[in-house]
Amino acid sequence: MKSVVMMGVAGCGKSSAGQALASKLGLPLIEGDEFHPASNLDKMRQGLALTDTDRADWLSALGMALAQQQGGAVLTCSALKRAYRDRLREQVPGLCFVFLDIDPATAHQRVTARAGEHLFPPSLVESQFATLESPVGESGVLRIDATQPLHQLNTVVATWLGQPEKETVK
Repeated sequence: MKSVVMMGVAGCGKSSAGQALASKLGLPLIEGDEFHPASNLDKMRQGLALTDTDRADWLSALGMALAQQQGGAVLTCSALKRAYRDRLREQVPGLCFVFLDIDPATAHQRVTARAGEHLFPPSLVESQFATLESPVGESGVLRIDATQPLHQLNTVVATWLGQPEKETVK
């Protein structure tokens, strides 16, 4: 089984979808937020958007963690820019990405609803969309509607992982 990254902006459901997919496929889950250094966590708590420099070591750590999972794993990671995805691909050849596509209003609503439970403040949702470089059209990427029920989303993803060179839109 190949490794897969559940990606998208804050509020798209990366953690929930990633956990459900890892369980369905019997793969380990790597929660990307757990790899942020304290300085990144502090910036996010203060409502400051992370820069490419802030994300560099984080992405390297995620790539190393994925590469160590020879049997595959599910990683939750925003992977907002092509350069970030390419960096992960360099460390894990054949890496697949599931782009959990969501509109800004729904993402903001979800992040607001979990305020206090998560380090990411609603004030940063707009910056996530400003940073996002859509992965649609890249090889090994599945774009999926992030608002569909988890069981449906994961059935589509599990089926797609059998043939990830094709892009499916649901």
